[in-house]
Amino acid sequence: MSRLPASVHVREVGPRDGFQNEPDIIATPDKVRLVELLARTGVRRMEVTSFVRADVIPQLADAADVLETADIPDEVSVSVLVPNERGLDGALGHRERIDEISVFLSASETHNRKNVNRSVEESIAGLERVLPRAREAGLRTEAVVATSFGCPYEGHVAPARVFEIARRLVAAGAQEVGFGDTTGMANPLQVREFFTAATAEVPGVELTAHFHNTRGQGLANVLAALEGGCASFESSFGELGGCPVPAGATGNIATEDLVSMLHEMGIETGIDLGRLLEASREAQRILGRPLGSHTLVAGPVDWNAAA
Repeated sequence: MSRLPASVHVREVGPRDGFQNEPDIIATPDKVRLVELLARTGVRRMEVTSFVRADVIPQLADAADVLETADIPDEVSVSVLVPNERGLDGALGHRERIDEISVFLSASETHNRKNVNRSVEESIAGLERVLPRAREAGLRTEAVVATSFGCPYEGHVAPARVFEIARRLVAAGAQEVGFGDTTGMANPLQVREFFTAATAEVPGVELTAHFHNTRGQGLANVLAALEGGCASFESSFGELGGCPVPAGATGNIATEDLVSMLHEMGIETGIDLGRLLEASREAQRILGRPLGSHTLVAGPVDWNAAA
């Protein structure tokens, strides 16, 4: 087996990727409370919101209020998702509160058109304008390639196509590339081979895995990615989230499940599991329903870790 890293980076994306899929509007003070709880778990990077049109994702219409209100320690790097230049303009209006931006597109033509109503080439052209502007503003930049491991409409997505898109985004200014298993289609063998190749195909930038647990393979895919050389992951507390298209694409891997597994394997994250579970329990209370996280239900292997 490949040697595993001693530590990994974990970016918490629940306040954006998780919240945006909730059908009922979450009150801004509740969002702020959850962001503040997460910011004190030891997580060092967090995607807090997105500057998207309110009529497209009403849940995130309060992006500016959340950013300006939340008390986030300086050591936490704050990221926002921006879909286009208009979104970047919105983010730059709050530059003092933001450290990073994420941009996105799909490797699949069909998924990209259904998600953002653009061809892949049109999306790349737009991001080739966004990324340099963000870099000029002093922001760290991540580009996420969705459907990197398969598309629910087109099926198999060739890794060569994914790597080609990633290289173009790096050339445009992306300092990190995230590969998204957007609807939970990846399997561990595929993931191990993908990240083993990605290190050579997309050199010189941080490579991040973004897995969904739609078919229950999320953590198995994490282990496979680790074996393939990946040491950076995105996850969502409580297993919140999913994909707006298509139906049935359930949540991201739960941050507490990820952290619990990594810690049991002797891999450091810097995150306090007990505080993370506190944030997920509060989210459960606010949303008024059970969440999908296994560790939230069963507790950590070492109960003292969440005392």
